[in-house]
Amino acid sequence: MLNPDAPALVLAPMEGITDAPMRALQGASKAFTYAVSEFMRVNADPIPPKVFRREVPELAHGGLTPTGLPVQVQILGGDPERMAISAQLAWRAGAMAIDINFGCPAPTVNRHDGGASLLRHPTRIREIVGSVRAALPADVPVSAKLRLGWDQIDAVFENAAMAAEGGASWLTIHARTRVQGYAPPVYWGSIGKVRETLRIPVIANGDIWTVEDFRRCRDETGCLHFMIGRGTLANPSLPYQIAGELGIADGQVPRWEWEGVLRDLLAYTEMYRDRVAARSVLRLKQWLKLAANHGEFRHFDQIKRCETVEDFFGCLAAAEKPPLASALPHG
Repeated sequence: MLNPDAPALVLAPMEGITDAPMRALQGASKAFTYAVSEFMRVNADPIPPKVFRREVPELAHGGLTPTGLPVQVQILGGDPERMAISAQLAWRAGAMAIDINFGCPAPTVNRHDGGASLLRHPTRIREIVGSVRAALPADVPVSAKLRLGWDQIDAVFENAAMAAEGGASWLTIHARTRVQGYAPPVYWGSIGKVRETLRIPVIANGDIWTVEDFRRCRDETGCLHFMIGRGTLANPSLPYQIAGELGIADGQVPRWEWEGVLRDLLAYTEMYRDRVAARSVLRLKQWLKLAANHGEFRHFDQIKRCETVEDFFGCLAAAEKPPLASALPHG
């Protein structure tokens, strides 16, 4: 799924955002190398195949979105045995690769021995990765996603080494600690230092909002592989621009407008209507709120109270309509 010697751009997993319809939409750009599913939590029992197929419907189609984007299954949990069994069941359900989440900063997840809480226990990271690795055929990659640490950025060196010792094929590192959450700053340079100590690929992640951010991240990390999530929603042109910089696409950004992009998302949502909750207007507003907070969308206040799809697109069209020029010049 990840070629160590070829540049890659990966679509990040974002809980409640990058579900199957969004993965299909982003796959249409042909800018991404692959996507990672939203995490599936391993609790008291391993996750059965039918749940994997429900949450990652691409598994029924060779692990590909309708637009041809490969999807890697991500699991989260702290029990090595149940994680290993779940990974094996995911493979039997059709998963081509497994990613293990050691980075989620959500308090509820961390209180229940999942995500970034494992960053305080390096040897457990090795044990979990090793158990998952041993449960799968040798040709099924196992990767891990980390943060720099719980509250200290230097913790990443030991945690990354433990994941590599456990048999991870590659690592994705988010350039913040768990305590930071998503607050600035990011420490891309630390990712670069870790990359230099490992013999496996490292994917750089965190705060790549613009092509200029990407260039700085590449310079500071020396990485060949990158993951973006919120940036692609804030600026739908960004994946094309980065793919062009990486040489995996021509870098040409097609003409697009918000109405067309959002209607495409609704079409994919309808395609998965038996698997995705009917929350069309909410998911459209969720996207534009992120684009307003982190991008250049300036009309969120004009659409945030819309309650139907028809009202939403009517308000959006009115908000984005250019102002009328004066009919006649003065003088």
